[in-house]
Amino acid sequence: MSLLNEIKLLRVSDLRGLVQLATQATAGVTRIAEGVHHAVLDTMGFRGSKVPGQTRGLTGLVYRSVHGATQLTGKGIDLLLAGLQLGIGSTANARPHTLEREALLAALNGVIGDRLAASKNVFAIPMSLHYQGEALNWKALPSLPAEPGKVLILVHGLCMNDLQRHAAQNNHAVEQGAALAAALGYTPVYLRYNSGLHISLNGRELSAQLEQLLTHWPAPIAEITIVAHSMGGLLARSACHYARLDALRWPDYLKSIVFLGTPHHGAPLERAGNWVDVLLGSTPYTRPFAALGKVRSAGITDLRHGYVLDEDWQGKDRFHGKTDQHQPVPLPEGVACYTVAATRTARRSAVSDRLLGDGLVPLHSALGYHDEAGRKLAFGQAAQWIAYRTSHLGLLSSPAVTRQMVQWLAPQQLQNNPGEQML
Repeated sequence: MSLLNEIKLLRVSDLRGLVQLATQATAGVTRIAEGVHHAVLDTMGFRGSKVPGQTRGLTGLVYRSVHGATQLTGKGIDLLLAGLQLGIGSTANARPHTLEREALLAALNGVIGDRLAASKNVFAIPMSLHYQGEALNWKALPSLPAEPGKVLILVHGLCMNDLQRHAAQNNHAVEQGAALAAALGYTPVYLRYNSGLHISLNGRELSAQLEQLLTHWPAPIAEITIVAHSMGGLLARSACHYARLDALRWPDYLKSIVFLGTPHHGAPLERAGNWVDVLLGSTPYTRPFAALGKVRSAGITDLRHGYVLDEDWQGKDRFHGKTDQHQPVPLPEGVACYTVAATRTARRSAVSDRLLGDGLVPLHSALGYHDEAGRKLAFGQAAQWIAYRTSHLGLLSSPAVTRQMVQWLAPQQLQNNPGEQML
């Protein structure tokens, strides 16, 4: 697609969001430059401002002028675009949703979604449940199954969305939710959310959304099953925890949860990112650049040790390189819990189990293992399965993974007659 065609697909609201991001980025770069300038002057014996990282005198005036001009320009352009959006009316947002645009927004939310939400940027994704590609509106529901049935909730991971579960196999489009629905009679409902927010905040909101689903579904729900990929599994555990605290009804209908590559005890890559923060902050000259490492979202830093509760992060510096001190949260009682871990290798090894895994999540973390007995998740031996020669994203398109889930989730009579499985 040419640049001109891409511009044509932009909405006025998209332009407003881009201007806001550009304004924030310019201000951030200016702060880094002033921080370096301050560090250099300090080593030369010149006293700086009382505010850390700020210069004084004529130099300080220049930086303050840049900040002021940036904010003024950003607000002016935003007001202009707001007027244009108001004048155009509904056609301003009539541009089509493309898979490319939605994927870009999902990635952006994963990286800086907390900042987008805090600044009320139009790019911030609100949490919503989707059925057949459309967000569920509780006041005007689409045509849904009118008979009692089973609802399958599919939860995506970091920097992804509900539209990215499709994959090509043998020149055919494969979608995990549809395959499970066809084999087991589920109605698939997909969650979309801002993966840059704290996991516990998303967990609370997911719990509230599932309570709304139970209330407004047009027919009695027989059971709910959750299939959660990566970070989505932490959301599911968080939602179960807060639903019990709030005495909500939906956990009474929750029959099963399948975790796919979930970093139950964290991911080494985020811990490596934390070491980058420490290294950059070790000298006066590199310290201003540590701000670049701290751009990453709260959702990403929660993945360091697999945080699922508010208490894990509230009142704490989320960039401080502490050891794992998060509150243990067991698997929900009365729910059949299964976990799939992946490894890119052909066999298990110490390196694969603790470090390599599927490229993002080690086997030990995905299987719920922990060196401290009190933190280990109680998955039964038959409820654990390893996908060899499979990547983290490959879990979403692997026929073997789908077959294993059908085997776990199928009613007893279907398990006794595997030829009836529709795969």
